[in-house]
Amino acid sequence: MTKELSTPALEAARQTYEAFRARGLNLNMQRGQPSDADFDLSNGLLTVLGEEDVKMDGLDLRNYPGGVAGLPSARALFAHYLDVKAENVLVWNNSSLELQGLVLTFALLHGVRGSVAPWITQKPKMIVTVPGYDRHFLLLQTLGFELLTVDMQPDGPDVDAIERLAGADPSVKGVLFVPTYSNPGGETISLEKARRLAGLEAAAPDFTIFADDAYRAHHLWDEDRAEPVNFVALSRDAGSPDRAFVFASTSKVTFAGAGLGFVASSEDNIRWLAQYLNAQSIGPNKLEQARHVKFLTEYPGGLEGLMRQHAAIIAPKFEAVAETLRAELGEDGAYATWTQPKGGYFISLNTSEPVADRVVQLAQAAGVSLTPAGATYPAGQDPHNRNIRLAPTRPPVEEVRTAMQVVAACIRLATEEARATREQAGR
Repeated sequence: MTKELSTPALEAARQTYEAFRARGLNLNMQRGQPSDADFDLSNGLLTVLGEEDVKMDGLDLRNYPGGVAGLPSARALFAHYLDVKAENVLVWNNSSLELQGLVLTFALLHGVRGSVAPWITQKPKMIVTVPGYDRHFLLLQTLGFELLTVDMQPDGPDVDAIERLAGADPSVKGVLFVPTYSNPGGETISLEKARRLAGLEAAAPDFTIFADDAYRAHHLWDEDRAEPVNFVALSRDAGSPDRAFVFASTSKVTFAGAGLGFVASSEDNIRWLAQYLNAQSIGPNKLEQARHVKFLTEYPGGLEGLMRQHAAIIAPKFEAVAETLRAELGEDGAYATWTQPKGGYFISLNTSEPVADRVVQLAQAAGVSLTPAGATYPAGQDPHNRNIRLAPTRPPVEEVRTAMQVVAACIRLATEEARATREQAGR
């Protein structure tokens, strides 16, 4: 911005920003990682197994046999988590994103059940939600899918748009999104919309729902939580039992880098997936599965008890974001609007002016790292240049508060710069 731009509001915003920049901060709000305090809750994983635990479910965990679908105890544990039967679950290694990649790759090479040909022969397209998860976009584009975007709304994806896209084009093979506490906005799909997706009349007979239910149990407050939907049951009831794959993991339940990924679907789909996994692996890490089964079943209150402990650490950070933004920017939307999720790991912020890239640049110069502007859109290109993903889970609460004060100052400065530029151009 040129120095001759000047208004009283712009000068005040500059002074506030420069005061923050002079502090030499070094804060990171870029990635949705657990904090060390969250990891400490699961340190018992490191010692939960003893020599007497090398056998589980009648299997020697040190040996090959056991099957590619996972330990029966692990399948039962995560079937309960996903509200399905154990026969509907396959438990793999870390992480759910890897499992998504495997399922999508097998679909490209072989097609899914009901496919007339391998997807790779059909120039496949996949519907994704925006703003959305950058790793979904990267995975799909790396595999060669053309991405079609639909808006994420307060009650889930724009199903009207999905119906139009899927109903008109047989190369549209499915939709990939986060159904519970979505990344980045924290929205949860309503039961009505989930039913519509499960019963959707698509031009492709093998149209598939890929639901990345990464935050299913990541509620922030017990008294105000979203209700996850059951796509496996909804698809079965709609007469399309093979339509949905639901992925989840323990990545933000126990250790992010040493957890378990798992998937739920119809029994036939689980067998379909298992046959291809069996060709490339003798089986998953049974010791890691046993470790998680024993730790999570013995934890006070079980998995839900552990998640309540996580919420006690994380919820104050979300409250700090909301409180600081309200105090610094007001609630009238003059500078920005933001979501207030009931769970998950992220907050989605939209600037009132198309200045998201400028805000991220200013924040970086002031010592606060944010997710790159545009990351929540395919190819990193936000057509509106307004969306910024906020990730408050890793830093301590006071660092979150300070970082958000800086972000608010950057939003004010970038907004006033844009307004002054427009005012000057109109003269």
